[in-house]
Amino acid sequence: MAFVHDPLKTVSVLEPGGPGGCGRSHRVTVQETAEAAGCLYALNAGFFNTSTDGCLGNVVSDGKLVRDSQGVQNAQFGIKKDGSLVFGFLSQEDVLDQSNPFVQLVSGVMWLLRNGEVYINQSLQAKCDKLVDQEVFRDFVDVLSARTAVGHDAQGNLVLFHVDGQTNERGMNLWEVAEFLKTNGVINAINLDGGGSSSFVINGTLASYPADKCKSDSRWRCARPVSTILCVHRRRCKPEKCSKNGKCVDGRCRCQEGWQGDACDSLTCQPAACSPHGVCTPGGCVCDSGWRGMNCSEECLPGFYGIGCRQTCICFNGASCNHVHGSCMCPPGFHSNFCEQVCPPGFFGVSCAERCQCDDRCSCNPLTGNCVFNIDDRLNKGRCLEKQLFTSWQDVYRDRPSQTNQTWLIVTVTLALFLLIRLAVHLLRASRRWFLFSYFPLSNISRQTPLAAVIQSL
Repeated sequence: MAFVHDPLKTVSVLEPGGPGGCGRSHRVTVQETAEAAGCLYALNAGFFNTSTDGCLGNVVSDGKLVRDSQGVQNAQFGIKKDGSLVFGFLSQEDVLDQSNPFVQLVSGVMWLLRNGEVYINQSLQAKCDKLVDQEVFRDFVDVLSARTAVGHDAQGNLVLFHVDGQTNERGMNLWEVAEFLKTNGVINAINLDGGGSSSFVINGTLASYPADKCKSDSRWRCARPVSTILCVHRRRCKPEKCSKNGKCVDGRCRCQEGWQGDACDSLTCQPAACSPHGVCTPGGCVCDSGWRGMNCSEECLPGFYGIGCRQTCICFNGASCNHVHGSCMCPPGFHSNFCEQVCPPGFFGVSCAERCQCDDRCSCNPLTGNCVFNIDDRLNKGRCLEKQLFTSWQDVYRDRPSQTNQTWLIVTVTLALFLLIRLAVHLLRASRRWFLFSYFPLSNISRQTPLAAVIQSL
């Protein structure tokens, strides 16, 4: 018995000798087919016509419908696209259903176990005369012989069963096979082949040997089986099955970043996963300029902009920059590409778009628009200065709290002393000027004395 844990990805129904073998009625052994396909385990499966060597029943190999039995009611084993395992009788409509198609399908004969109970008596009532007549069919159930079967356990593992034997001499009849599988935890099972030519291959080596020789009148099997086989792959995938978006490694497609699925044909990123500021690609959401995050829903951090938010903003005077294209957004009072220039005279505010409302050509604050005095305003004949000084004193006393009487007295005395000191200084200067001169009455000066002599004597 072999237990297969992931049959959808590892198990195939293979035509004898490989693809096209059923159509060519190709005669090869299980071992030859298994070696060519690189099977880890293999056993013969569907029946074949002993006269023409053609495959019998339904055959679907790796998703390809190879043969349609036209509704013959045989017990079937199949694996559907969603991974579900199917055991039992199928109509032609079931076989051809495309809503959840078979990826592997092969015909046996008897439904051995159904829901954990032996189901052979019910299977004997099925019409299988198109495949084998009833007398032969009953003998096939009861005879001791080599047998193969396939089923599943409660954990969903596929169970491959083989018993070696010799017709009428040793082996098991199908009643014994059913009881043995039931005892070992199998829930549903059908027999695949047997009755003289059962073969089981492990790692390319034949683990059992057909005991019967090929006889022209044999009702069972030739010793060289040509049936389809069940193959548990050592290499499940092939390079062409990985959609060029992955590599076939140890039987499974290893997908490139951004791709998923058995054949690496589905994007891991779905369009709905990206915000309106991103585009879904095999590598995930690719963000528009100025956006970041797994789904491109976050703006660039302050100071950065552009694709991938990798560019640094160049702005001055506390200006911020647009997260998409990096243009500077100037605070009030500044302008130019990098906000490095103050508003020109006569303008203020955001983008320097507002005009100052100041009389007598006074300047205004570039941020607030308040009228101010600066050196250039001296050209305005003092009008702006007077207005500014008056406004400044008003602002000073408007902003200061009311003074106490004592404070005003101190201020008054200080100012009076200052004035007295100034007066004393002026008097001192005047007295010094008086001592520098002498008084000479004009009557004492000789009329003959020249004016120059008088000036010289002084």
